[in-house]
Amino acid sequence: MSSYNVYLPSYSVGADCYKEIPYITRKYGTKAVVIGGKTAIKKAKAAILDGIQGSSIKILDFLWYGGNSNMENVEKLKNDPLVQAADMLFGVGGGRACDTVKTVADMLDKPIFTFPTLASNCAGCTALCVIYNEDGSFKEYYYPKQPPYHIFINTKIIAESPYDMFWAGIGDALSKEYEVSFACRDKNLYHIPLLGLGIAKTCTSPLIDLGKKALADCKNKTSSFELEQVALDIIMLTGIVSNCEVHINQPDPKDRYYYNSSLAHCVYYGSSLIPECEKHLHGEIVAFGVLCLLTYDNQLEERDKILAFNKSVGLPTTMKEIGLTEKDLPIVAEKAASVIEWEYAPGMSTKEKFINAIKDADKAGKVSMQ
Repeated sequence: MSSYNVYLPSYSVGADCYKEIPYITRKYGTKAVVIGGKTAIKKAKAAILDGIQGSSIKILDFLWYGGNSNMENVEKLKNDPLVQAADMLFGVGGGRACDTVKTVADMLDKPIFTFPTLASNCAGCTALCVIYNEDGSFKEYYYPKQPPYHIFINTKIIAESPYDMFWAGIGDALSKEYEVSFACRDKNLYHIPLLGLGIAKTCTSPLIDLGKKALADCKNKTSSFELEQVALDIIMLTGIVSNCEVHINQPDPKDRYYYNSSLAHCVYYGSSLIPECEKHLHGEIVAFGVLCLLTYDNQLEERDKILAFNKSVGLPTTMKEIGLTEKDLPIVAEKAASVIEWEYAPGMSTKEKFINAIKDADKAGKVSMQ
């Protein structure tokens, strides 16, 4: 195969980790622009300014990312004079904010450092950006040449983040082991995807073992060992897996692969076309998608284990809980069959089998409620 680069980003974690900004960024310049969500910037601004106090770093401005990770917002930021003048970009917030800034940084070839203020997904760590249409439906993936240079995970800010986002982050992270194992099946894996598969197999147990306590601590806005471990699982473990399992920007098609996610995310992307699903969070829908994947793959014992966990923390176990009805499923399946996850699923995936798996997972969820 062709030569390739491997990037497994470094990170700082802890309530005072922003104090490491000057040391970590010292080789990349002095002028930074902070881009993120309005609430995220409000929560992180003082800590960032305190972290760089006394250093040579100058923050040119704090900019709103635009509210969604779409190309319209990317273009606005690309053309902002302060963004163009910056030596480096700081992406602050949740997944859509980080994905927007990662895309801008890649297009402008500027160093990017991320500051996740939510443990809701692994976007702060990955060389993968989810791009949406202006109406909020999924459009495509954008693949930066490398992930963020470093991730700063402030556990105090994470502990004070909205409970629902942390809760949904657990739902999203639950998908990693099962989706990667499924997508890698019957593939000729070399070192990097094999490494990713090994790490993926460590993602589930911290969520099951520590998730309930971590959620309670988030509700109480308390930084704890359990909350930190679950946050690192959501942001870093699954993110490192992603960086091992996505290899798309290769000139030779035979060197390309995408094993990062699979049918659980197909449920999410299909649901993005259903208006009733729009009120539900990404990880919330993916959590139900995990049950659909395990049903599709006939891993019923494992499905029932995850179903019991979902039920114990209030994650969805039925279609109704994410706003889906049976009449929506052809639309969901049609969209699902168009995304890259479908292409790399093992065997011959069919929309009929996919729809039946969603229905059967829903039945199992309903039975568990009786």
